[in-house]
Amino acid sequence: MRNAIPFNRPPFTGNEQQYVLQAMGSEKISGDGPFGKRCQQWFDRQLQCARTLLTPSCTHALEMAALLIDIQPGDEVIMPSYTFVSTANAFALRGAKIVFVDVRPDTMNLNEQLIESAITARTRAIVPVHYAGVACEMDAIMALANRHGLYVIEDAAQAIQAFYRGAAVGTHGHLSAISFHDTKNITSGGEGGLLVINDQEFADRAEVIREKGTNRSQFFRGAVDKYSWVDIGSSYLPSELQAAYLWGQLEYVDRIISDRLRAWHAYSEALRPLAERDCIQLPTIPAECDHNAHMFYVKVKDLNERGELITYLKEHDIQAAFHYVPLHSAVAGRDHGRFHGEDRYTTVESERLLRLPLYFGMSELAIERVTDEVSNFYGV
Repeated sequence: MRNAIPFNRPPFTGNEQQYVLQAMGSEKISGDGPFGKRCQQWFDRQLQCARTLLTPSCTHALEMAALLIDIQPGDEVIMPSYTFVSTANAFALRGAKIVFVDVRPDTMNLNEQLIESAITARTRAIVPVHYAGVACEMDAIMALANRHGLYVIEDAAQAIQAFYRGAAVGTHGHLSAISFHDTKNITSGGEGGLLVINDQEFADRAEVIREKGTNRSQFFRGAVDKYSWVDIGSSYLPSELQAAYLWGQLEYVDRIISDRLRAWHAYSEALRPLAERDCIQLPTIPAECDHNAHMFYVKVKDLNERGELITYLKEHDIQAAFHYVPLHSAVAGRDHGRFHGEDRYTTVESERLLRLPLYFGMSELAIERVTDEVSNFYGV
């Protein structure tokens, strides 16, 4: 009997164990220990930004961003409906009204040409989501935000080591959030995230918000003689164990991304004949984008065909998955948001999209099995 092919396997390099054990034996296993600082310094160098702060999850990083730009009840935040619930929740928690805008059918990213018509006197921020590690059209989005005096918070959950016009994704907006969940390219032990601060004005306050609203970090640096409650905040520090696990992955990040790109291109090449026969549609990567092979998806004819293909692959011990149900169609989405303009692509394109297995270390044989079965489904 053939082994089942899972949809995802969390990346594992072998170095994580020694670092986690080292952290466990240290005198500090709470946040911002030696591994935490090492990881943040690595990201500071890689991203060339004002500051990076590890968080327990990407969700927490987004929540911090909402606090940093001082979202108030009644403010409006523009984003795609085709995204994970955390993108909207972070701002809805502060009382914002979420304004959903249609996506581009080629990348499934926020359609930059539709944003301006959604802007009102209550708009405070634009939240582009870099789907599948493929960058949104950030030049146009930043120009629009600057023209209207809006903040840009990049949801770069899926986009570590992806680039837009040569610059790292997550470094274009005022703030951004990256995920280290175990479904992402690298993980900090199953959960984890990073707040990227590109505007220096947010750096000091972000540190306070992350430390429960206290100036505790300044105290440990000797900047103040005691620490106290100085602002609102919460507990947004990951443990040293998470950071140690993450460090074991950062040392191998280039190898991990390279291996995923190998698998991504193998899928693309093997499935191209099906695309040429109009059985499926392959992902589009704009020329200005260097993606990170976060996922490989195909688009099929419609919702029914997608369900049939998922079932067929499952019968052949291959796990494939659809992705987001558009937020504006959900109960909470209707309560906390509205869709601006026509839903021309968000729903219909999301119902066509099917994600194939992709993970670090996926063998050529496994990729061949998946592509053979997809081809068999279409009788090719």
